[in-house]
Amino acid sequence: MIQVQTMLKVADNSGARMVQCIRVLGGYKKRYSRVGDVITAAVKVATPHAAIKKGDVVRAVIVRTTKEIKRRNGVCLRFDDNACVIIDKGKKEPKSTRVFGPIAREVRRAGYSKIASMAPEIL
Repeated sequence: MIQVQTMLKVADNSGARMVQCIRVLGGYKKRYSRVGDVITAAVKVATPHAAIKKGDVVRAVIVRTTKEIKRRNGVCLRFDDNACVIIDKGKKEPKSTRVFGPIAREVRRAGYSKIASMAPEIL
């Protein structure tokens, strides 16, 4: 579960390394976001000479959470970190060309098949 002021790793090569959630999208009373949800985030740490700079406000989709994901078949899936992938504001396309680390199957189910195809492993 990701809420406002949660720090997340960026699991792509867009140039940002760490972001902070500043808004959970999907309704004015929505407090938490899960895997596959979109958030608005502020870039806190970025690599030099990249397209995304420190202080930029971006949209990102959650791909990993430390809070377990309960599936209907009884499996509980939990990751070691909270991570996201930065996407374009208008489209559901990622801004990067690579995705690092495993991602959850719920990302593809949420409509982000391009992110799922770039990932090295889908759990």
